Amino acid sequence: MPLAARVGAPEGAATLGEKKGKRSFFGRARPRYISKAMRILYHLPLSPFSRTVRVVLHEKNLDFTAMIERVWERRPEFLALNPAGEVPVLIEPDGTVLAGGEAIVEYLDEVYRERILIGLNPVDRAEVRRLSAWFNNKMNQEVTQNLLGEKIMRRLEKSGQPNSLLIRAGHANLPHHLDYIGYLVERRRWLAGDHFTLADITAAAQLSSLDYLGDVPWNEHEPAKEWYARIKCRPSFRPLLADAVPGLSPPRHYADLDF
Repeated sequence: MPLAARVGAPEGAATLGEKKGKRSFFGRARPRYISKAMRILYHLPLSPFSRTVRVVLHEKNLDFTAMIERVWERRPEFLALNPAGEVPVLIEPDGTVLAGGEAIVEYLDEVYRERILIGLNPVDRAEVRRLSAWFNNKMNQEVTQNLLGEKIMRRLEKSGQPNSLLIRAGHANLPHHLDYIGYLVERRRWLAGDHFTLADITAAAQLSSLDYLGDVPWNEHEPAKEWYARIKCRPSFRPLLADAVPGLSPPRHYADLDF
C-alpha cells in the first residue's frame, strides 16, 4: 500500500480550520455536527501527502474539518469516496469529491486564485511541478517509505518488526535530498525561484514527517535547516507541528519555530 494511504492513525477529527491544540493520532472525537456545506479533508496526520494538502488549504485561507481515516480498515463509506482506499480525500462544500494529493492541490490552485502556489507562468509552473514530483516520488520512495513506513506503519498495522535494512537505506539516502535542497536555496530565495510555492510545501511536508521521528540531521545541512526554519514560521505550517503520536514524542526542536 502506498505511503500516502498508510502513514497515520485511526479515524477521528481535528477542528475546523485546525485552529486548536495538539491532536492525537488515536483520538476518536468527532464533530457533533458536520454540515453538508463544510469542506472535509480525510487524512492521516504524518502522511506527507495529506500534510501538503493541509498546508495548501491554510495558505489559501480555506476552512476545513480534518477527519483522520484508518485506511487499513477499508470502511465501505470511505471506499465509496475513493475506491483506491487512499488519503487524502477532500470533499468541497458543494459535494465535489477530490482524491489524491496532486489532484487536490491542482484543483485548489485553479479554483482559488487569490494565492497562487503552482507558478505564475508556464516556465515557473513546470519547475514547481518538477520539484514537487521529485519530493513526492523520489524522496518518498528512497527515504520516507523506508523510515516512516517501517517505524510507524508496521506498529499500527501489527505487521511484524521493522526492516533494519530499509531503515538504514532511508538514513543513507536522506542527506542527498537535504544537499539538493541546500543547492537550490543557495541559488534561489525558495526552492523553485523567488516565490514560496507548492515545491516548498511538498518538500517540507516530507521532511516534517521525518522530523517528527528525529531522523533529519539538520546540523549537518545548514542551508536546508535555514530554509525549513522559514517554513516552520509560516502560520499555514504550524498546525502540523501540533500533531501528536501517543507513546512517541517528537524531538524538542520539532515544534520550535526557532529550531
